[in-house]
Amino acid sequence: MTRQTVVLGAGMVGVSIAWHLQRRGHQVTLVDRRQPGRETSFGNAGIIQREAVRPYAFPRDMKTILSVLPNKRVDIRYRPAGMLNAASPLLSYWHNSSSGRYKKIIPEWASLIQLCLKTHGPMIEAAGAEHLVRREGWLEIYRTQSRLAKRIKEAEEAREHYGVQFNVLDRAGVESKEPNLGKDIIGAIHWLDPWTVADPGALVAAYAQDFMDNGGKLLQADIQKVEQAGERWRIVTETQTLDADDVVVALGPWSGEWMKGLGYHFPTFVKRGYHMHYAAQAPAKLNYWLMDAEVGYLLAPMNAGVRLTTGAELDRIESPADEHQLEAAEKVARTIFPLGERHDAAAWKGARPCLPDMKPIIGPAPRHPGLWLAFGHGHQGFTLGPATGQLLADMIEGKPTEIDMSPFRAERF
Repeated sequence: MTRQTVVLGAGMVGVSIAWHLQRRGHQVTLVDRRQPGRETSFGNAGIIQREAVRPYAFPRDMKTILSVLPNKRVDIRYRPAGMLNAASPLLSYWHNSSSGRYKKIIPEWASLIQLCLKTHGPMIEAAGAEHLVRREGWLEIYRTQSRLAKRIKEAEEAREHYGVQFNVLDRAGVESKEPNLGKDIIGAIHWLDPWTVADPGALVAAYAQDFMDNGGKLLQADIQKVEQAGERWRIVTETQTLDADDVVVALGPWSGEWMKGLGYHFPTFVKRGYHMHYAAQAPAKLNYWLMDAEVGYLLAPMNAGVRLTTGAELDRIESPADEHQLEAAEKVARTIFPLGERHDAAAWKGARPCLPDMKPIIGPAPRHPGLWLAFGHGHQGFTLGPATGQLLADMIEGKPTEIDMSPFRAERF
């Protein structure tokens, strides 16, 4: 008999899991309150980051920590209530960012990142989404030679250990690719491996449409309850009740709260982020995705305009938006590229789902047969969704996985 699976969450991770299971003959229903790709997956920078073999660590040096305290940096902002609410996981995050622990985490994290292109590729082709994807890499730009030199050293290590490809550009090299950049940009790293996506939400939607075209079901409804029913599972929504052999929790930044109802207390927290779209002042054109690495924001030539995405804001997921971080980023961005008027009436706000050891949970729930978990991907849910889908589908079917999944087991918490 065909196994029935319900996947909760229609972001990149949930859609990718549903896609893989459907392709393997499972009867899959994907459930979310919104259409696929309209929450966290909608608002990201749109890069499939094959170069991102080092997860984002918590700052450990006192100079950086002291610079964060005035709460005026572009790359990180915080609200005291949000910091207090997430004090325990943030302390663990700081602890896991120590040199010894971080060195152990890097190869575990990198094992996932190394799968990103080979797992996105077949899904892009199957979904007919090639028009959304560019395979030209992106630029990480610098103002100071010392900061660039430090990053080059990290890039060389990534190339040696994980096959990451890049070129170093001087000012003339930068100008050849982006002739409209401000004169204070002295060089860049051109990451060659990553793919960029002109509409991240549309790519998720294309994957979801391919899933449905091949027999998958999509239910747009609020989830009200998830409970065991004998050896099976019952998912109660506002419109109907579903029964399944397996249920997958891929609810991104909301996963931690949902898991509390089943008796699990994972140390989840969020890093919020904002984006805004702009026109470019004619005749200027942005050719590449640009990360202003020393300040901490990104500019991307999206279909909707030039998208500016911010760094991290540490606050509760439900707190009201605060556009000061975006405004600070915009002020700097206008000094390096001739941005025009804003296209959006208000900034988009989203939340990245994080865990304190910088790795997602992917695998079975410890105490509930048939309950599977896939959340906590931090900054890289968009990059890692298809890899997570392949790996979790293998685990559900009891097949060998391409990489060791023990570092991502829920039991570590």
